[in-house]
Amino acid sequence: MKIDLELYKEYAKQIFAFDSPSGFTDNCIFHIKKICDNLGFEGTITNKGNLKIVVDGKDNSKVVATSAHVDTLGLMVRSISSSGTLKVTKLGGPQMPTLDGEYCTIQTRSGMRYSGTILSTSSSSHVFEDAAKKIRDVDNMEIRLDEIVHSIDDVKKLGIDNGDFVFIDPKTLFTPTGFLKSRFIDDKASVACLMVLLHMIANKEIYLKYRTIFYFSTHEEVGHGAADIDASISEFVTVDMGCIGLDLAGNEYAVSIAAKDSNGPYDYDLTTRLINLAKENNVNFIVDIFPFYGSDIGAAWHAGHDFKGALIGPGVSASHGMERTHLQAIENTIKLISLYLGVEK
Repeated sequence: MKIDLELYKEYAKQIFAFDSPSGFTDNCIFHIKKICDNLGFEGTITNKGNLKIVVDGKDNSKVVATSAHVDTLGLMVRSISSSGTLKVTKLGGPQMPTLDGEYCTIQTRSGMRYSGTILSTSSSSHVFEDAAKKIRDVDNMEIRLDEIVHSIDDVKKLGIDNGDFVFIDPKTLFTPTGFLKSRFIDDKASVACLMVLLHMIANKEIYLKYRTIFYFSTHEEVGHGAADIDASISEFVTVDMGCIGLDLAGNEYAVSIAAKDSNGPYDYDLTTRLINLAKENNVNFIVDIFPFYGSDIGAAWHAGHDFKGALIGPGVSASHGMERTHLQAIENTIKLISLYLGVEK
């Protein structure tokens, strides 16, 4: 199976360019829908903002699904300080220490955008004795606006208010050695994987076995991404990041197959089938346990849906911080989800 990694990089660059923290995903979803429409797949957007694409297979008596989540971690303005800096609240679970010194953009409800920098409240070594030691958390960090402001009123005159979204610069880069380094590889790397698969289907490089529903979900980072899936689905394999660290087996070059996450085990039969598909087709894979992790599968199960569920994805280093994976892991992920869903021409 030939995977076009240049096409992958093109899709990824487009998707990473959109700011899409949980609750602010429309622009990214509309862009993905436009691509899918141009490929010949008519997508629909749910009330909650998920993109749903139904593609017929050779046997439409069975319905299966896959997903990847478009939403990312982010921040929101919690309050404005008396000196004109912004206090924040987290969207999902970004590692706050990794955000110290990062550039960001604040968007107001009227659509105005302002640049700023996320900093510790003890930001200067020449001034604060605890500059190096102070805990970096939401209570001890703030945004310094790139505007001449000295008070709450100065900030409010710009149109900035509590509840405005804060977008963190992802700093996306493909290296000559094949690494993808960026914030929000979780899970935009997987979104681009499914885009490549849809491109392959449109070009008749692969045919689907069963009627397949592709979901691009928008609230996974806050726990309810794919909670609104179709009742007709009997199997669901989501594509999300694989974990790396401690005694885990995951790495940046293989596709991870999750046996269990924080919510418990994934379906035994479906997970075993994915393992066997990888073995039989020389896909570089590992089986792993994700200790602090949830997914679209868990969201749908908790919502009461009845289906077999499993999870695969590229191994990602430094999750929820400055993440990294390799195109080898991307390629292995696309191969495995393609083997599960389809057959070659």
